[in-house]
Amino acid sequence: MDKQQIDAYFDHPRRRAELVAHISRLVRLRSVREEARPGMPFGPGPAAALAEALNLAGELGFAVKNYDNYVGTVDLNDRETALHILCHLDVVGEGTGWTVTEPYAPKEVDGMLYGRGTDDDKGPAVAALMAMQAVRELGVPLKHNVRLILGTDEESGSADLAYYYAREPYAPYTFSPDANFPLINIEKGSYKPVFTKSWEEETATPRVKELHGGFRINVVPPEAECVVAGLSADAARPFCDAASARTGADFELAEEGEELRILCHGRGAHASLPEGGCNAVTALLELLGALPLAKVGSTAALRALGALFPHGDLAGKALGIAQADQISGALTLAFSLLEVTPTGLRGQFDSRVPVCADETNCKAAAEAAFARFGFALEGEMQPPHHTPADSPLVKTLLHCYEQYTGNPGECLAIGGGTYVHDIPGGVAFGCAMPGFEGNMHGADEHACIADLLTSAKIFTQAIIQLCS
Repeated sequence: MDKQQIDAYFDHPRRRAELVAHISRLVRLRSVREEARPGMPFGPGPAAALAEALNLAGELGFAVKNYDNYVGTVDLNDRETALHILCHLDVVGEGTGWTVTEPYAPKEVDGMLYGRGTDDDKGPAVAALMAMQAVRELGVPLKHNVRLILGTDEESGSADLAYYYAREPYAPYTFSPDANFPLINIEKGSYKPVFTKSWEEETATPRVKELHGGFRINVVPPEAECVVAGLSADAARPFCDAASARTGADFELAEEGEELRILCHGRGAHASLPEGGCNAVTALLELLGALPLAKVGSTAALRALGALFPHGDLAGKALGIAQADQISGALTLAFSLLEVTPTGLRGQFDSRVPVCADETNCKAAAEAAFARFGFALEGEMQPPHHTPADSPLVKTLLHCYEQYTGNPGECLAIGGGTYVHDIPGGVAFGCAMPGFEGNMHGADEHACIADLLTSAKIFTQAIIQLCS
């Protein structure tokens, strides 16, 4: 099967109309995870989207199977399976700020299809399904089967895939079009331990009575606030100005009787890219380290955290875990969550660790650093995911990408995780082209129709090469 035949198949105007119609069928269904119901492990929305997708695949003539509303499968033939393509039908909540159309009312504007799930991941799922359809309708003989796996819990932990792979074997080859082109073959591991420390209730002043920072483990905290007993705004203001100059954060002061509330304004970012934010928790700790606080247990604990997480240390140098390797880059760290009460504290940091990180140079090193200050630390490492760049799957997929885009293929390493993080030998492949921003997870999410058709061509070629 040559490129001209595949181009001709997808360049027919009918294919474009079919692509838009198929995606729109799925986007109209609000498939956000909700409370489980009998027979619906992730709620009615994901179950409805899975039923609709399997109905669509059945109408196109494929054999389908529903695995208890965790995942559905679509098979091209009845031969031994060589390739799994992983897509998901669940979506994040709609949020606010939509301007082009309502989230579940798909609309085409200027070559873009708008609606929740068009980019992540219903559009790519349809592109993969139409690639399977193309292989069959073009009469390409295959020695092996390709199975499209349609999951329903990618956005909330991938319990869907855990359920499926507890019952079915992995395929020799697996890719997921739930990311970007050219190809992601390395996903950093993670280490996100919880640390705690307690002390007796205190009366000396000035002292920190409470502190709240961060709202989600994978977000650099944009705000943090604390209450200091026995300190005035006038006394604190010079220290705030100096800390603001050093950190780039802003401090807002409000006196409440004999107490002072300090609100720190930073800038949020994804924890895998902490350099894009200004961490309000570490900025507030820097301020607290300079204030004239009483020499009590809470003060010692907070100053210890300031030493372990100095503002601007995004690599874990102070913790003793900074490291990097050539293929996956450097370890990144974000101090994400901190809660302080009158008798103790609880915090958590989010580190994305390279391939070279292990139990000794990361986990044990961090435990030793916290132990020096009397903190308890609990949490396990999640290993990185790495499929070698010289593997047959990677080389084949990159060749297909180059063939249909004319762009050079290369392997990418990322700090986040994709749908294939726990799949041996799996890679993320498409559907977003380099430089495209589809507002995934945001308002006005959209996909480029032309890019999805190109993706379908690439997947068609990949199926042919990997299954014949």
